[in-house]
Amino acid sequence: MSYIGKIPTIGNFVKLDAITTSSTNTYNLTLDSVAFSPESPNHCLVSLNGVIQAPTTSFSISGSTITFIPSSGTLASSDSIDFIMVYGNVLDLGVPSDATVTNAKTNFVSTSSAAGLQIKGDGTTDGTLQLNCSQNSHGVKIKSPAHSASASYTLTLPTTDGSADEFLKTDGSGVLSWASAGGGGKIAQVVYQNFTTSFTTTTATYADTGLTLAITPTASNSKLYIQVFANGVQHNGNSFMGMKMFEDSTELEEWEKVHAYSDNTASSVVLNYQRDASSTSARTYKIQAANSPNTSGSIRINNIVADGGSCQSSMMIMEVLA
Repeated sequence: MSYIGKIPTIGNFVKLDAITTSSTNTYNLTLDSVAFSPESPNHCLVSLNGVIQAPTTSFSISGSTITFIPSSGTLASSDSIDFIMVYGNVLDLGVPSDATVTNAKTNFVSTSSAAGLQIKGDGTTDGTLQLNCSQNSHGVKIKSPAHSASASYTLTLPTTDGSADEFLKTDGSGVLSWASAGGGGKIAQVVYQNFTTSFTTTTATYADTGLTLAITPTASNSKLYIQVFANGVQHNGNSFMGMKMFEDSTELEEWEKVHAYSDNTASSVVLNYQRDASSTSARTYKIQAANSPNTSGSIRINNIVADGGSCQSSMMIMEVLA
């Protein structure tokens, strides 16, 4: 290629590490303690005892070693290798010298068909990108899947940095977004209470049993699982127990004849109910019971015998996040 003006000098210009002489003519060449191999003796400027040495006649180069050819035959510890400079060491095409690539030269441009930067594997190790700390003594790596995975896909980062405690999720097509880390069936809270107060009724009119429990959901899209354990259910005479569940004043469910006639025999009833929270407003759930049909006798909860023997019932509400 022709140039107008001075022809640019191409090569890697370095000063090699100092060498301490001894009773030998052959020495290792290093740069920053790493073996260094000049292209040839003609690429080196060598000073010995203050005299510039002629390439090939005063010294030779073999790989990363230099051998002096002094007129005296052998160097001694009193000799001094002042410096060894390597000028214009031939480089592979397109490989710049150290510290010559600036930020302006690393603005890689991507197109619709090609990435701006490609980190290649060497046939054994998968392509890896390392991000170092400020002192370049530590780093973290991002590594490609193995060749056996035959993986070719694109991950597109979100448009924002997200909020605290969020995580990255994919839409299945490589588009990433931030999502709450509290999902996936996590239990947000459990409220529980035991009850020992007895309840007795002889009528078919539903009345509060004293089984009541309040909760304030943490998320509007969560599920509420309500369980009632009514213990010491007792019948005296020909009667059936009906039970209802309320959320505040709204009836949610009625269980008719949950317990049949069994004169003076204690047992228990378990009720389960699931409901969408729908909001984060506080609400109270309660149980009512009635003697249905009211033919004769009475029904009791937490009262196993007519003379007032007692036991314990309970309610539990579990909030599960969506």
